[in-house]
This record gives sequence, structure tokens and C-alpha cells, in this order.
Amino acid sequence: MKTLFGPFSQLLPMTNLPLRGPLSDHQLVLMQEAGILVESGYVLETGPWNSMIASVSEKTEVVSFSQKLVGIPGMIDAHTHICFAGSRAMDYAERNAGTSYLEIAKAGGGILSTVRNTRNANREELVRSMNQRLTSLFHRGITTVEVKSGYGLSVQEELKLLRAIQDAGAAHEVDVIPTCLAAHMVPHDFEGDQKEYLELILSELLPVVQQETLASRFDIFIEQSAFSPFAAKTYLMALASEGFDITVHGDQFTTGGSQTAIDCGAISVDHLEASTDAEIDALSQSTVIPVALPGASLGLGCGYAPARKLLNAGCSLAIASDWNPGSAPQGHLLLQASLLAASEKLSTAETLAGITVRAAAALGAEDRGEIRPGALADITLFPTNDYREILYLQGMMNPAAVIKRGELFRF
Repeated sequence: MKTLFGPFSQLLPMTNLPLRGPLSDHQLVLMQEAGILVESGYVLETGPWNSMIASVSEKTEVVSFSQKLVGIPGMIDAHTHICFAGSRAMDYAERNAGTSYLEIAKAGGGILSTVRNTRNANREELVRSMNQRLTSLFHRGITTVEVKSGYGLSVQEELKLLRAIQDAGAAHEVDVIPTCLAAHMVPHDFEGDQKEYLELILSELLPVVQQETLASRFDIFIEQSAFSPFAAKTYLMALASEGFDITVHGDQFTTGGSQTAIDCGAISVDHLEASTDAEIDALSQSTVIPVALPGASLGLGCGYAPARKLLNAGCSLAIASDWNPGSAPQGHLLLQASLLAASEKLSTAETLAGITVRAAAALGAEDRGEIRPGALADITLFPTNDYREILYLQGMMNPAAVIKRGELFRF
């Protein structure tokens, strides 16, 4: 059955935008008093509401809105770690008191603290807590979210997380794209070096991931407290040869990650707070999509990724929340993107593209991020008649509703 939604005071389909480089607000397609025709969860047509309602078939359901609404593509959070147990409030307090992230990690806190709590949680507990976080994201207008494993750090525990992610995604309206981050760091209880741990993932974890179709993406954290660029490159090339999309946590505290991402043909490199002009230039000559994670900058009290420089150099730019229990516990994508935009002087077009169409590209999800015929009917509806209010209010304007795969959810 077909459904016609409208009228939208304004509709920003985010179509006809280049994947790379700066964007001007003048490049935004802005449709006034528009409608969207949907069938079987996909967009069939967009156009002027008056002409669409006048020609609607009797067999088409009409969902008309009486309030002023701006519609944008369903927002996409392309980097999260929301499958976890426990809290890292102690880490946060220590960082604010002057202890660095790396110092906390070396003392047994940080990621290892969450690993201990997550290992103690069973699969059902992880599914339950993740579903609560997915609901929070949905009510903030997120319709697709990437979720990483990485707090198990053993073959069986990583499988537990990946299965929990699969379970939670199957039971929720939000689309979940799983990523295997078993290479988050070498676990404290592993008797071997980083090379041997990565070999263990490839020999024992990878076959099960393939057999159960638990993920089509793998990630690795390249940093002094995690894995070296040399060890990561061998690992990532092995995964790429098996047909997996690869992504990299890179250049968060030290450089080296972004070049490894380039060398291995990664789809994205995420963080980039430590990137210099050399890394920006190299990324501009590659197809790797930079993903800025302003939530980590806010949580750690450090500078943002050089978003403006990346765009000016001709790179793409996606923006994600990095929602995790340690460095980015807030998980509010729209607020974070708005603050990044103010600091880095990003246009509204660049910011919204970073959480819709360019975020979709960073996940290889070509069927979303735009409102166009053939795309998923995922639309976030804001209670305003001026799209500029969305970022102006810096996350304080909550969506009035979400259309997810053609179904309306009012909040």
C-alpha cells in the first residue's frame, strides 16, 4: 500500500550534493510545502503537496500534518560503542582532575574497566541495555546506527557482544550496522603480543563471524595504548582479502592511523584529532572518508578534529557521536554536530550532510541518507518551519516524529 505524507513546511532531501569538499547552503535543495509518497518502506516520489494530494489514488493512505514540520533524511550515527555494561564515571572524574586518558588506561582503567564489566554481563543484559540506548537515539531522530563490539576482547566474549548487537538490532526500529572491533586493544589476560592477538582473531573469531553473518565490517584502534600501524596493516589487509569493509580508529592522540587506513583502502578513518597538515593532505588524495567524533573531544576536553581543514582540502566529512562509556558518554549526535559546526565554522549544509548522506557513505549504506526515489523512507521531522533552527538550537529541538521505513512514529 502506498502512503502520502505531508505537507512539510520545508523538505531538505540532501540530494545532488558532492561527496567530497566544502558545501554551501546555496547547494541545498529546499522544497516548500512538499509531500513524500512511500511504498513498501521506500520513497516513490517527492513533490509539491498540492499537486500530489490532488492526484492521489483512492488506494493511497494520506497522512497529513497540521503543524509546521521540516523533514530531513533520517539521521545516521556512523560510529558508536553502545553495547557495553557498567560506568566509567570514575575515569571522567580523574580526567577532569588532571589524569590523562592514556595514564588511566595504563593503570587498568579505561577500556579494560569496561571490558571487566561487560564480560560479567550476560547476553540478555547487554541486549536490554542496548535497546534502551537505541530507543534514546530513535527519539533524537537517529534511524540508522553503527554499533561496535570491542569490550569482550576474547573470542567467546566478542562473539557474545556481536550476537547481542544482532539480537538488539533485530528487535528495534532503528537499523543497526554491526562492526567487529575485537582489535580494540590487547586484553590484559592474553599471554602474547599484539601480533599474536590479531592472529587469534583471524584464525578463531573471523570464521564464526563469517558463518553466522555477524558483521560485514571490521575496525581496529591504532594508538600507543592499542595497536601499531605495522601490526594493524597486516591484519586489515587479511580482512580486506576476505571481502570485509574496514575502518580505523586513527589519529586520536598520535598520528599513523590515517595513513594505515589509506594504505589498506579503508572506507573511513574515525577521530583525527591529532591529524596534521600532512595527514590531511594524504587523506585528500585518497577515497577514505574522515569521520569526526566531537563527543570524544567534549568528553576528554581536547580539540576537535580539523573538520574545516579537511573539507577545504577536498575531503569528505561525516560526523558521529562515538557514544561509549569512557570518552564519549553523552551520545547526543545533533548537539555534538552543532557544537562542532560552531567551532570549526561548518555550514549548515556541511553539518547536515555529515549526519545524513555523507554518514551513509562512511557506512557504505547507499540506500539511505537522502530523500529520493528508491531510498529508504527514513525521515526525521522537526517542529519548525525553518531548517536553520535545527542546528541553531544546538540539539535542544527534539524531533516531533520519525518516519522509519515508511511507518510514522510520533514522539
